[in-house]
Amino acid sequence: MAGIRNRRQFLAGIVSVSWSLLLIGSIQAADSPQGKVLKAGAATSNITPPLGEAIIGGFAPFPSENVHDELHARCLVLDNGETKIAFVICDNLGITDDIYQAARDFIKAETDLPPVNILMAATHTHSATRASSPKYRDFLSRRIADCVRRALEKTEPARIGWGGVDEPSEVFNRRWFTTNPDFCKNPFGGVDQVRMNPPRGNAALIKPAGPIDPEISFISVQSLDGRPLALLANYSLHYVGGVKKGEISSDYFGIFSEKIGSLIGASPEEGSFVGMLSNGTSGDINNINFSQPGKRMQAYEKMTQVADLVAKRVAEAYKNVDYQTWVPLGSANAELTLKVRKPDDAMQAYFKKVLAQPEDAPQHHRYERNYAGRVQRLLEGPDEVTVKLQALRIGDLTVAAIPFETFCEIGLEIKDKSPFKDAFTIELANGYFGYLPTPAQHKLGGYETWMGTNRVQLDASDKILAVLFNLMADLNSGK
Repeated sequence: MAGIRNRRQFLAGIVSVSWSLLLIGSIQAADSPQGKVLKAGAATSNITPPLGEAIIGGFAPFPSENVHDELHARCLVLDNGETKIAFVICDNLGITDDIYQAARDFIKAETDLPPVNILMAATHTHSATRASSPKYRDFLSRRIADCVRRALEKTEPARIGWGGVDEPSEVFNRRWFTTNPDFCKNPFGGVDQVRMNPPRGNAALIKPAGPIDPEISFISVQSLDGRPLALLANYSLHYVGGVKKGEISSDYFGIFSEKIGSLIGASPEEGSFVGMLSNGTSGDINNINFSQPGKRMQAYEKMTQVADLVAKRVAEAYKNVDYQTWVPLGSANAELTLKVRKPDDAMQAYFKKVLAQPEDAPQHHRYERNYAGRVQRLLEGPDEVTVKLQALRIGDLTVAAIPFETFCEIGLEIKDKSPFKDAFTIELANGYFGYLPTPAQHKLGGYETWMGTNRVQLDASDKILAVLFNLMADLNSGK
């Protein structure tokens, strides 16, 4: 992929953690076995929720009143004659594991595709409704399963390739060091070292607190005669936004998915091509250049610009892809138990004092009451959570799956240390458990690190990386 990674040989002595591993699928030699053919199929399912359901993504949800563009689940199935794997990318903020599990149960009962070989993820559009809504959840899980079934029905002999291209102009780290402590107040009565989404172009801004990942990674699948069947891209950009209030939209993820086909020669008459855009590690990344003053734009204007540029850049790189008619496929899965963060006595006392005051009383931070509720729910909830982690193999490419809004530097480390030649990460995959900063970023504070925004132990990212590198090593050892 693009030359942003200085690859190193994977080291065996990674952090030791307690975890259980389930390795699914056989790993074959790189050369195509006699008579073996790679097959692929792709499909979509409409997952637009009913109007009236709450649009989430901010601190105050509001009812949906209109559909600007329909939401979809998009599926790509790969079958090399020995192992089947699949990707399902859904237009949603974040989908919990129980909904994915209901979809997997349908798939297990109705197909021969092993459910553990499927990576299911949300795009993180902020203009969709809550997946767990009683009016929506059963419909959503059914439609995810339908999407996989339809993709399986459409499989045909295929060839596959992958690549990447850098586009740094649309990604910015949103966490900033500043000289103004008022910018960095937190809801717990303290002051952080960094601020998420500070005032744009402000003289108090010093520098971003972390890196960006400019790479757009992608997997391209064609029929044996070169007809585009599917393209799955990955970019570490949180979302773009700029929608009209009350309108449902798939954000730039959906626009890209519709745009990319025409740019790479997919025939609109055939209607069989499926474009897909997954979210990379964008927990601390957005589309705002905070070093400069903002510019007012029309609704949907900015997301269309970003989608058009990302699609154009992928289409340019698409011309240089090398294809293979057969590749090893594999899926490795693990469960990791993490401790849930709990408020100490001092924090509980602070919020008790906050809630005892009138709602119009002066506040240290405007979201104190909001976080009082979040922290109380953590206190009353379970002491541990178990998360699903996954790595898929496609030839000498690996795709990691993490069920968090994952900080960019975690994805960069995966690209750097993966034992495979190429790698990228899909976040918000196989569940949703809040933000995942690194331990170093936790020390800086900021919205993404606050208890209630982040829910699990402070070194969770280190433990997750250790498991993922073990999964990749197991996949790689079979070649």
